[in-house]
Amino acid sequence: MAPSFDHLPDPEEEDYDEDEELDFSDLRDRFEVQLEQGLDTFVVIDGLPVVTEETRPKLIKFLLRKLNAVGTTKDDSIHMPIGDDGKSHQFAFVEYTTPAEAVAACKALDQVQLDKKHQLRVNKLTDIDRFGKEGRIDEHYTPPKIDEFTEKEHLKAFIADPSGRGRDQFVMYKDDRVQVMWNNEKDPPETIVDRAHWTESFVQWSPQDFSPGEKYLTTWSNRPISIPEEGHPALTVEDDGKNYVIWDIETGKALRSFANIELPSNSTDEMGQPIKRKITWPAFKWSADDQYVARLTQGTSISVYELPKMGLLDKTTIKIEGVMDFDWAPATPRREGVKTYEQLFCYWTPEIGSNPAKVDRHSKSKKSLATSLEIFRVKEKGVPVEVVDSIKDTVINFAWEPKGDRFVIITTAEVVAPSAVPPKTSVSFYCPEKVKGNGVGNFKHIRTYDKKNSNAIYWSPKGRFVIVATVHSQQSFDMDFYDMDFEGEKAENEKDLTANLQLMATADHYGVTDIDWDPTGRYVATSASIWKHTMENGYHLYDFKGEQLREEPVEKFKQWLWRPRPATLLSKEEQKTIRKNLREYSKVFDQEDADRGASADLAVVEERRRLLDEWLAWRSRVEQDVREEREARGLPADPIAGLIKETDESENQVIEEIVEEIVEETEEIMP
Repeated sequence: MAPSFDHLPDPEEEDYDEDEELDFSDLRDRFEVQLEQGLDTFVVIDGLPVVTEETRPKLIKFLLRKLNAVGTTKDDSIHMPIGDDGKSHQFAFVEYTTPAEAVAACKALDQVQLDKKHQLRVNKLTDIDRFGKEGRIDEHYTPPKIDEFTEKEHLKAFIADPSGRGRDQFVMYKDDRVQVMWNNEKDPPETIVDRAHWTESFVQWSPQDFSPGEKYLTTWSNRPISIPEEGHPALTVEDDGKNYVIWDIETGKALRSFANIELPSNSTDEMGQPIKRKITWPAFKWSADDQYVARLTQGTSISVYELPKMGLLDKTTIKIEGVMDFDWAPATPRREGVKTYEQLFCYWTPEIGSNPAKVDRHSKSKKSLATSLEIFRVKEKGVPVEVVDSIKDTVINFAWEPKGDRFVIITTAEVVAPSAVPPKTSVSFYCPEKVKGNGVGNFKHIRTYDKKNSNAIYWSPKGRFVIVATVHSQQSFDMDFYDMDFEGEKAENEKDLTANLQLMATADHYGVTDIDWDPTGRYVATSASIWKHTMENGYHLYDFKGEQLREEPVEKFKQWLWRPRPATLLSKEEQKTIRKNLREYSKVFDQEDADRGASADLAVVEERRRLLDEWLAWRSRVEQDVREEREARGLPADPIAGLIKETDESENQVIEEIVEEIVEETEEIMP
């Protein structure tokens, strides 16, 4: 259909007015480009180097690299004033396309080093205009008032034990309440914090989502981050749509954000739709020295980022086909020619002495399976591999000794499957042979305990003591406490080994789901969480020898966590001196324990003493009153004086006593 112009005026008509203009207001409202109003898109950059008219374009070109990293601007949108002396004033005005980009520039570029001598300070122009209005700033300098110094508590004073006994804190989550308490061994714990609705899911001490040095933090949002048009106080437009953010704890700044990695589904629902896989946590793993953080893309690669700049190391990812998991070395490696971020394995010894691998070998018929343990000695030249033992059964658990070279494995000959009845298992202990010097000898089998139901291994954080237990079971709840350095007599065939294994105690906790050692290795808490079952929820407290100290049922008990201890402030020499004089310190501690035990009923003793003192005082008053009364009546002071006949001490009295004694007794049975 052809367009119609009937609504337009005809110039040939008598009432036609040439001065009359057509009304385009409706079209203007619909299609006019809306330009940003005001000065919200402008920022002011201070701290620039001094340049001349000739060198200004070069500086502007260099600045554009940083400015365009957070928004969009051009060289003609940068105004850098030049003074009468032909030199710049070390600041510039920059115009972005949107206010959000201006806000992002202030957050991302403020205090960024331009070079070794110059640091950028970036502020919004509207902020300078608002804070610098007439009357806001006094033209005359007034020196600030400096308050007198007052000493304050240490920032970590809340960790110090006010009793001076070196107790440890723990957090307990029950029902909707979170409690932080001091451990009092056999006595009820002392509550420090008791707060309702402090968490919606679980509690966790740092450094879990924190880096090992607690310098950085990872946060995750189920919903993608949404940055409003007016900007965000901590994030930028680049973070929009992301889920993870890595933060610098000291500055509170976001270092980099990441989106979720959608993992391919390997199962479908009833409608045939793929089931979305859960995210893996932690999504980022930190190196021991806080210099790197790495992220896994299952099946393809590992991405390593350098902190704090968060740039991809070597500008590429580490391609590993089929990779499913990785871990950093638990301490900084000391091997020449090997990059720090390449120290990635599945199981590491805590001292980076060696790394084990479990290798499953099928027979030719594929019907039988044999397992061998292979130890990679990563500290030694060429990384030699030691095959420890050939194991016919399936290995279901493995754990290195913290700060040591010994390990424990749990094996089973049965098919491992979810079942109410746990499978029969065997617990085996291994340690190195004794060698001269500081080297580690070949690993040897110490002993195996058969016909067990154990499925979990819990080493003391200080090493030596280990608990092998059955958790998450409906039938068995045994917990065996072992000492790897028992001070008793050593078996003849184990004298060349670096261990003396001894079963110290066996305990039983119905429905146990979790076992947690305290950071000193002195106490261990076992708990039954309502997250797993609703029967007899609560906790037990044991010492390292397996002696039960406390048993407390807790309704709707959920979680128990010991508070990690910060690194010691003592030097190595001071620690060595303490170990050398440990017996002297032990005497003091033993006396304190004895005094504390004696004062357990101190309140009862003091009450009895008070009552006794009151009675003695009353008796003294009564005796005094009786004496005064007898004296007033002329009676003798002693009412029984003269009633007892005095006897001559020289008289001798002979008392005879007959004692019957059986010398011999014979019994005969006559026919």
